[in-house]
Amino acid sequence: MRKYLVIGAGGTGGPTGAYLAKAGKDVTFIVRGENLKAMREKGLKVLRPEDEFTVTNFKACEFKDYNDTPDVIFVCVKAYSLDAILPDIKRVAGPNTIIIPILNGFGIGEKIQKSIPGSLVTDGCTYVAAELKEPGVIQMNGGIFRVIFGVRDKADFCKELKEIEKELNEADIIGIYSENIVRDVLVKFSYVSPAGACGLYLNVAAGDMQKPGESRDLFAGLIAEVSEIGNAMGIEFEEDLVERNLKIMDSLIPTATTSMQRDVMAGKKSEMDSLVYEVVRLADKYGVEAPLYRKVAAAL
Repeated sequence: MRKYLVIGAGGTGGPTGAYLAKAGKDVTFIVRGENLKAMREKGLKVLRPEDEFTVTNFKACEFKDYNDTPDVIFVCVKAYSLDAILPDIKRVAGPNTIIIPILNGFGIGEKIQKSIPGSLVTDGCTYVAAELKEPGVIQMNGGIFRVIFGVRDKADFCKELKEIEKELNEADIIGIYSENIVRDVLVKFSYVSPAGACGLYLNVAAGDMQKPGESRDLFAGLIAEVSEIGNAMGIEFEEDLVERNLKIMDSLIPTATTSMQRDVMAGKKSEMDSLVYEVVRLADKYGVEAPLYRKVAAAL
């Protein structure tokens, strides 16, 4: 049986590992503190709009106590925690281990690959509305659960990637092996980054971006700049990103905010570097002006 290591048990890692465990897969969570204690004592409960379930058929530990060699590693931490866990990922990953990062950000897989050249690192992203409600409890706020992953270089393809896709789907996760993962990750990024940047810069929630005015104009303008950067990279999008992401925004409850906003307001570490400043770095690299992102980045 394929061994899955899921690093993180919050809004991304929690559902990923729980669904895999529910389907009978071999799952180990890397988790700390009160969440680890609760998961060991009571399992991991997942609350969904239509029902709930609890899994107990998994292992959970801190990274320092994990000494196995997994077949698949799902990296589900926030980008600012990545550097701290790279030494442990390198320690446990074998030559046949496949590492799949599904955290918010762009270019994450390439960064990990440089640090861990001995294992295959894909790129990836996930679509799931979920959060850690309390230790040992994941609240899912929608029915969509999709994991998209793929290799940047087609020469790195191996049959195990399609097997992982199959096992995700067996676990009721919509697993998609992408033939154009750089494009697909940037499509996801083109919503997450502008929504967080606009929300934080203007201190607004989804409701303000759903109606005509300054907030919606800024949100749409930021999306357009990400799209322009993608075009400069040679990426051809299959749909208009502004239109796509405005529809997503319009589908949210008016009080919805991004995790980056919530973290900043709570005085916690945030994904500002990977979701805002990274766009400015990409704009510089590919010769794109991106005036709105530069204005927002300078203010934040």
